[in-house]
Amino acid sequence: MSVNSTAAVCVVCKRRDAFFFRPYSGEKLCKKCFVESIEAKVRGTIGKYNMFSFDDRIAVAVSGGKDSISLLHILAKTEQAHPKSSLVAVTVDEGIKGYRDEALEIAAANCKALGVEHHVVSFKELYGFTLDEIIARTGPKSERELTSCAYCGVLRRRALNVAARDVCADKVATAHTLDDEVQTSLMNIFRGDIARLAKEKPVTDKVHPRLVRKVKPFCEVPERESTLYAYVKNIRFQDTPCPYASEALRNDIRAMLNRMEQKRAGTKFTVFKSIERIRPALVNVVEKDEFQECVECGEPASGSLCRTCEMLRDLC
Repeated sequence: MSVNSTAAVCVVCKRRDAFFFRPYSGEKLCKKCFVESIEAKVRGTIGKYNMFSFDDRIAVAVSGGKDSISLLHILAKTEQAHPKSSLVAVTVDEGIKGYRDEALEIAAANCKALGVEHHVVSFKELYGFTLDEIIARTGPKSERELTSCAYCGVLRRRALNVAARDVCADKVATAHTLDDEVQTSLMNIFRGDIARLAKEKPVTDKVHPRLVRKVKPFCEVPERESTLYAYVKNIRFQDTPCPYASEALRNDIRAMLNRMEQKRAGTKFTVFKSIERIRPALVNVVEKDEFQECVECGEPASGSLCRTCEMLRDLC
């Protein structure tokens, strides 16, 4: 990832020693130009996909990890040039003992330093259970039909949407990186879930008044560069992995993609761009969801009962 500073000069400023090499572009960058390149990439991505309107209230999903904290810092800096827009941070507390507490403190500290309003919503508050309690009720991992990540993914999406509505946000900005997007696309292909492959876009469609649209300003930023940005800027973030992460299929996909990227630089960008090119065709052949209101919670659902309530029913 780094290069010998005595052997290379930054290709942008042509003055300072390079410290970072991008294999997929051939660029050698100094720290200053690297930071500026990430910020420029995010601004370019926002413009490319028309992610925001000039007066949007933007809820940034801040977990406390490297990607979400980096995105918060970049959007806070960008917002200074757009006084009509407003920024607020929302954090979901799943209730993971020994893990989420640290993340909440880090998220709150970064928001305070940046002067960004911060709101927290918890699984316990919304569902009556923490994630730890949910997993305890479902029994041993070998006997569960769903992984911990499957429960968390569904419940987090609902919690994030509720939090965004509560703060009157027009958009939710999530810190999904290039790696996340490509991993998700391949997971959907491996599962045969073409409908979800068609719907997972850099900017989600407006499908129901109670569903806040999501945008992904980091969708063309590699994860390693998001991480390096945080280190170079001396941004404090949580680097402890989630204790449930080892159960996820995503780990296998990540390892495979990283091996391919190491052998053939640019693989992740190629997959991302390929999916973006074929998505319009997928949208035309996939049956569109007709949303109605869940009979139990009143939230948008594709059937009479939403997936969240289905999961909660199984726990009782």
